[in-house]
Amino acid sequence: MSTVGQKDQLNRDHDLCIQQAVVFIEDAIQYRSINHRVDWSSLRLYRWYYSRVVQWGLGITIFIILALAFIEKPSSLTLTSDLRYRSVPWEPPCGVTESIEVVCLLIFAADVSVKSYLVGWEEFLKNKWLVAYILVIAFSFMDWMVSLALLCQEGLRIRRVLRPFFLLQNSSLMKKTLKCIKRTLPEIASVLLLLGLHLCLFTMFGMLLFVKSKSSNSNSEWQMYFKNLPDSITSLLVLLTTANNPDVMLPAYSENRAYSIFFILFSGFGTYFLMNLLTAVIYNQFRGYLLISIQTSILRRRLGIRTAFEVLCCEKQLDSEINNHMEGVSPHLVMSVLDQVQMKSYYKEVITQKVQEFGDCLISSCQFQKLFDELDKDKIKQHPAMPEYQNACLRKLQVIFSHRYFNLFGNAVALINVICISAALVIFADKALSKSDDYFLWVINCFFILFYLLEMILKIFSLGIKGYLASRSNVFDGLLTVTLLALLLTMCFTYLIHPKWGSDVPGLMSLLELIRMVNLLIVFRFLRVIPHIQLMGLVASTLLDIVKNLRAFAGILVVVYYVFAVVGIILFQGAITPPNNTSVVVNSSAEEDTVNYTAVCGTYEQLAYWPNNFDDFAATLVLLYDVMVVNNWQVFMEAYSRYSSPWSKIYFVAWWLTSAIMWVNLFVALVLENFIHKWDKSHHGPITEQQEAAMCPMTVQLMFREQIKEPTEEELLVRLHQHPHLHLPH
Repeated sequence: MSTVGQKDQLNRDHDLCIQQAVVFIEDAIQYRSINHRVDWSSLRLYRWYYSRVVQWGLGITIFIILALAFIEKPSSLTLTSDLRYRSVPWEPPCGVTESIEVVCLLIFAADVSVKSYLVGWEEFLKNKWLVAYILVIAFSFMDWMVSLALLCQEGLRIRRVLRPFFLLQNSSLMKKTLKCIKRTLPEIASVLLLLGLHLCLFTMFGMLLFVKSKSSNSNSEWQMYFKNLPDSITSLLVLLTTANNPDVMLPAYSENRAYSIFFILFSGFGTYFLMNLLTAVIYNQFRGYLLISIQTSILRRRLGIRTAFEVLCCEKQLDSEINNHMEGVSPHLVMSVLDQVQMKSYYKEVITQKVQEFGDCLISSCQFQKLFDELDKDKIKQHPAMPEYQNACLRKLQVIFSHRYFNLFGNAVALINVICISAALVIFADKALSKSDDYFLWVINCFFILFYLLEMILKIFSLGIKGYLASRSNVFDGLLTVTLLALLLTMCFTYLIHPKWGSDVPGLMSLLELIRMVNLLIVFRFLRVIPHIQLMGLVASTLLDIVKNLRAFAGILVVVYYVFAVVGIILFQGAITPPNNTSVVVNSSAEEDTVNYTAVCGTYEQLAYWPNNFDDFAATLVLLYDVMVVNNWQVFMEAYSRYSSPWSKIYFVAWWLTSAIMWVNLFVALVLENFIHKWDKSHHGPITEQQEAAMCPMTVQLMFREQIKEPTEEELLVRLHQHPHLHLPH
């Protein structure tokens, strides 16, 4: 080969090594697997696939295919879900939603094709998620063709149950969380078995205690709750959730107070011991498996960084034309890689500064890993410098208005404003909106709003506009102050045009409605005090971090809700029909209540739960939420067992176990872990503002960072040389 050809080949190899290192570092940043193709064309396709535009496009596609359930038959496009007043919903013609759906399925087919090509055939066969992805898409296409063949008149669309899979497979953290839940199930099953044994034993005891007798007065407990085995189990299962307490006990308790011992023992041991034990088991086991999962993510990051280093070492070997493997890379080479890596500008700046400190010295593997340890740290916000005033008087005013006591004074004024609004609400609570006189409250609010405006101006004067906007609390406060000022000017303008204090003033909003809006914003503005109270601020920051880290848990909850909603529609759609003669007026003391004249007290009909049904997707989601809260969930279970089948209770119990037991306890585990982490940090000793900002974890990985074990050098090298597409010298 000619010298020019060799040089061109070296340049191509050089560019390929740089590109490989860039991709491996990006894999490490996103905790992605490095087991993918590493040739030129594959790397370009890989970076394009994981670009923000493509990933956002996939996310939008998943959202669209999931949202189709709201407009597909049975459509949720009605004003109310009440069976008595629900109008005939608009449903799109056959082929409209099916066309949207097939476009989404084609996008998913392209997605799985790209993924399969990038990982290679061997890795594809090892990846159960990719295999399942293809099977779900293929089955969805077949079911879609059946729908078109039947002109959209088929009674069952199984592919709707499979749609949440597209959401699951698109999130690595969601898949890890699901895997952790799967591994936790055996330990949870042991406690559930004990809970079931407790329920069965007390069911037998109850059926032996409350038997049918000759006296009709003594049969109330048997007739209502222990008439047969299914009713007995259902009654005690609901009592376990306290939803029917003390109703289930009262018939027997009114006959003999000793019967209360049975119910107290059942609830005391079951509700307050076994249920809390179940929470503890879920927290402990799930936390352990989640740590293992997060350990895998950290291993991926370390492996990606180490692989990038090894690739750059090979590139250095090519440049120097030395056969021996180089044990270091030049800072210039690292800088050329960092220029192409897609990462947050803050981290790129910090890592770049550290690379520049090496000068002309080679960077070793250990030093290369430490460069990217900055990715494990949260960004410490640097507050802009305060403006400097030459005048001594202005400097003194700046000190006064930037002092924390000025903030406390502003909080005290906001508290007084809220107290004034509360007093007005108490005074005018019994008056109609048109008869309430809020003129004096309006005048008082004017003074407070002007004070808030003055406070905002003084803070900008002392901190500077950049310093003022650097604080989220100030931004929140400022936005509400500007909004309040705009409403105040609107009220003044409205009053000048129509000097009449009432709700019948023509226009978009009357003066009284504007005052209500102002009062709402003033009360909402009072939340500014939260950061200034240490414990309250700790709780608030915990909530914010939970929102950041809740995507995987919320995603799994969406999947569970979606699947149960679709199954519920299949099983119970149209099961309950509203009665023809819906109600009769019954006098009760001084008031009149409209109730169903044939309904038993406490039933679905008597409580007028008609809006809660399985007749469309949106109504089903609300019903499932009501059952998850477990308040009166036995009403829904009893109603659908009457209208459809007694076996429907299995559906409701399964949903209760999945949502109220499993997911809620997992959420409690996340809250506890996050709060304990912050509590330990805040009570470790005096901390500065920078340390306080730095202690806030950005991700679940960082929240468990202290409990995670770093992978060894040997483990990294073994995994590195097992790469199916990258062959490095040993």
